[in-house]
Amino acid sequence: MSPSTPGSVPLADFVAAARGSSPADLVLRNARIVNVLTGEIHGGTVGVKGDRILGCGDYHAARKEDEIDLEGAFVAPALWDAHLHIESTMTTPGTFGKLAAVHGTAAAITDPHEIANVRGVAGIRDFLVAAAGLPVDVFVMLPSCVPSTHLETAGATLSAEDLGPLYDLPNVLGLAEMMNVPGFLFGDPGVTSKIEDARRRGVPIDGHSPLLSGLDLNAYIGAGIRSDHECLSRAEAHEKVRRGMSIWIREGTAAKNLDDLLPLVTPANSERFAFATDDRHPWDLLAHGHLDHHVRRAIALGLDPVIAIRLASWSCARHYGFRDRGAVAPGFRADLLTFERLDDFRPDLVILGGRRVAKGGKLLVDIPSARMETGPGFRVEGFDRTRLRLAAGEGAHVRVIEVRAGSLATGASTDRARVESGAAVQDLSRDLLKLAVVERHRGTGNVGVAFARGFGLKRGAVASSVAHDSHNVVVVGVDDASMETAVRRVAAIGGGIVVADGAESLAEVALPVAGLMSNAPMADVDAAERRANEAARALGGTMDHPFMTLAFLALPVIPELKLTDKGLVDVLKFDFVAPVA
Repeated sequence: MSPSTPGSVPLADFVAAARGSSPADLVLRNARIVNVLTGEIHGGTVGVKGDRILGCGDYHAARKEDEIDLEGAFVAPALWDAHLHIESTMTTPGTFGKLAAVHGTAAAITDPHEIANVRGVAGIRDFLVAAAGLPVDVFVMLPSCVPSTHLETAGATLSAEDLGPLYDLPNVLGLAEMMNVPGFLFGDPGVTSKIEDARRRGVPIDGHSPLLSGLDLNAYIGAGIRSDHECLSRAEAHEKVRRGMSIWIREGTAAKNLDDLLPLVTPANSERFAFATDDRHPWDLLAHGHLDHHVRRAIALGLDPVIAIRLASWSCARHYGFRDRGAVAPGFRADLLTFERLDDFRPDLVILGGRRVAKGGKLLVDIPSARMETGPGFRVEGFDRTRLRLAAGEGAHVRVIEVRAGSLATGASTDRARVESGAAVQDLSRDLLKLAVVERHRGTGNVGVAFARGFGLKRGAVASSVAHDSHNVVVVGVDDASMETAVRRVAAIGGGIVVADGAESLAEVALPVAGLMSNAPMADVDAAERRANEAARALGGTMDHPFMTLAFLALPVIPELKLTDKGLVDVLKFDFVAPVA
């Protein structure tokens, strides 16, 4: 698909309307126009014909009701999310699209590698079908790392040959985040073939390279990988921008980088930055909005409002090759929003493709929510609490995953093991809980076991089949019986989140679409997750949203220690280490 299209208006009709010799379809009068191309705000009247902006000038519509007097309100381009996993909203693309449209989003660059890790090519195709025909454009970057590494078991393996035919599908833009950095650096043939194929096609390639620096970073960028949303420090992001990367400033539910990275943005380099949500849970979207939240926070932190809106629109659209999106200018697609105050950016009227789709936080059009196929089932028949035993002798020490609130990165430490009957067990006095990852796709029987600190539970266990990126079942608990109950119940409901205490399931969030999503409305999913959060707190949990943090403890591409179904991974060494040191 070509990123830029001529639009729905015949050229002669557009020219006549742009010159003012025929009426516009929609006119926004007395506007203060946020010009992301020049960095200024200026007054004017905006005309629209079909799905195209005519420009600024003395335009008139054929019908009075199609002329809107904004009385000095602002007009800006609608917003673009530079990197998003819709699966992390735990809802389908149509459900996400309803919320995003109300909050002024025009487009989202998505990576459906969550469902791809469960269902492979069929999952990507199902996702594209569910995302088609929405007023919010859902563009897809094809998953580059399914599985993300050789250190885990996924439900599918995707090669360059598997991805090749998908590039020709509508709304597919390029190759998604290249997470397997060691595989890239050391010439893994499967990784290399995917990058070479994307380079031959001339499509964008996204990065995912926390802590990559120096000559290795040169190789990564020089191969055509030109964006990253995984900078763990300001210095890291600065080095990457200097060497030609664009940086997506992520503010997700678990990982938040906006405060750290925003000071790097200047008028001179702002086209090299954009905003990304990456992974956002329903409560976060419902409470704070979508990209509009990033713009509000950036302005509150002192960024010039025009530059903040540029990061949320033109910067992203331009990076992905769209020459007629993301600005208020003649011939650009009429993706617009209005708002009243620069110091409290809240979209009011939202116009997408020339259609008025939302006003005052309410949809004006019907947005279909295509149901997605449920399943597949979970293959955990052989799992029970005996698989959680970790043999250890007296005086042994265990490696501990140190969980950090607000970060996907984890620390690593060692601590003296509490040993009972020849096995290392949980120790609540030191918040030393058992963590396990149970393979659920292929019936291998794999169970990785280690220890983690930071959840604060005093009783019970919490488990989730949202466990990036291979989405096996991850569980943390105070006792092995509760952990067994939680894992088995996750499987019984077809995937989701479970809080258990002993043999009892206290709260559940059913996610039967690949164990990741629900076809239910977002408010219903949010209500179920809130009940689960409350149940976890009742068990002594100290994290506000433990499931999002838990989900990333199985991702062996973000430092420092992670756990997969195959064992404990030292991410910096990119190899397994023994859980008992």
